[in-house]
Amino acid sequence: MKKIKVGYLPFYIKLYDDSNIKWRNSVVAYMNKLIKMIEDKGFEVVPADEVCRVKAEFEAAAAKFNADKDICAVITQHLAYSPSLESIEALKSLRAPIIVFDTTPDLELIKYAETEDRIMDNHGIHGVQDMCNMLKRNGVPYELCVGHVSMPGVLDELCGYIRAAYAAKCFKTARIGMVGGEFEGMGDFRITDKEYEEKIGVKTVRMTKADTEKYLPAVTDEEINAELEYDKNNYSVQTENKENYVNSIRAGLAVRKWMEEQKLDGVTVNFLHTDESGLPKMPFVECCKVMERGQGYAGEGDNLTAGLVASLIRAFPDTTFTEMFCPDWKEDTVLLSHMGEMNPRLTQQKPRITDKPFNYNSCGDTVSLNGCFKTGFAVLVNLAPSEDGFTLILADVQIVQSGTTDAAYKNEVRGWMKHSYLPLQEFLKEYSLCGGTHHSALVYGADALTLEAFGRIMGFDVEII
Repeated sequence: MKKIKVGYLPFYIKLYDDSNIKWRNSVVAYMNKLIKMIEDKGFEVVPADEVCRVKAEFEAAAAKFNADKDICAVITQHLAYSPSLESIEALKSLRAPIIVFDTTPDLELIKYAETEDRIMDNHGIHGVQDMCNMLKRNGVPYELCVGHVSMPGVLDELCGYIRAAYAAKCFKTARIGMVGGEFEGMGDFRITDKEYEEKIGVKTVRMTKADTEKYLPAVTDEEINAELEYDKNNYSVQTENKENYVNSIRAGLAVRKWMEEQKLDGVTVNFLHTDESGLPKMPFVECCKVMERGQGYAGEGDNLTAGLVASLIRAFPDTTFTEMFCPDWKEDTVLLSHMGEMNPRLTQQKPRITDKPFNYNSCGDTVSLNGCFKTGFAVLVNLAPSEDGFTLILADVQIVQSGTTDAAYKNEVRGWMKHSYLPLQEFLKEYSLCGGTHHSALVYGADALTLEAFGRIMGFDVEII
């Protein structure tokens, strides 16, 4: 997988170089240590060509970052105090969001107070304050990570902001496919293709019957056999109707070929109209494999949530489409489920492929991939259209062990979710007061504060429940 790329902009002051050029050596060494730590987390760091002190140097760095379309954010680090008027115009020109890393080399300084041996290396914070004031006054948004890198959570917070910025970058340029059109009468996540593109940047591509007629015959027996072998090696295949299974694979591979040629980042499938699209079966298993491959998915013609999942899954691979289904008031949990769509990476047991009775259109019975969501901490993420734009609704949750017996998930997609802090009544009340839709993303390995940064970068209103 291609590494997420981030720019790195170091700040310094020419006054110190004019006094003693060697003063910078230790702080530059520390900067290089931090860059290495970020790279060790799996990112590609693109530093400025030099430590920046004056306008021309900052402008050259900004030009370098702007020329690299893969850079999702620019991290700033003050190696010392740096006068903000030298950098503000360059910062205003950046196309990527700014992440301010307010840190210093030493964890403690009091023991050096009598000698002042370490003061010179650790005084960048008032440069941060100078710069942030100018960013605020000029209407330039920024994220802020503060603390020593050895402190618990500091480096993870910084990396989380990088991922949030990358998810936002992906969302603004996403291409989402739609198979079967919208679900009639379902209005909560419905937006027009034009509105989606104008307000967020997402392009919707609709699969036509002509597309199906092109891609379905292009599916070969060799490709179907390879898919059967993949399923055998990765899932527990328990189907009895081989014909339905093969036709489901054929339909899924046709959708996959279409997605590949259209360079799509995600897809939504409306199960009511897959027959009208010319597909022989509802391709539930392929819907799951879409997410397993790191692409976005949502059911029922929901291109909005498919785009949300597509952006988040690129930055946080343990992401899935989901839906809140039924409350268990006594246990304070809510059932997550859907007809047959989930990210197979996230199952508690080995995913099963089973026969799926299906009478919602003329395609007839099909097969589906089933499992229960693995236990652990996650964030429920919902993108809700509002009167003026969009609200990103976030909640820290837990997927609990209760109800995860093997028998309970034999032929279903399920999981039991509990809010990390609130009773179910209060959580559900707050969720609907915020206008949350009935389709969401579930993101393991993240937290609401990190994804709040994603919402800010996107320009959404953000509500954390």
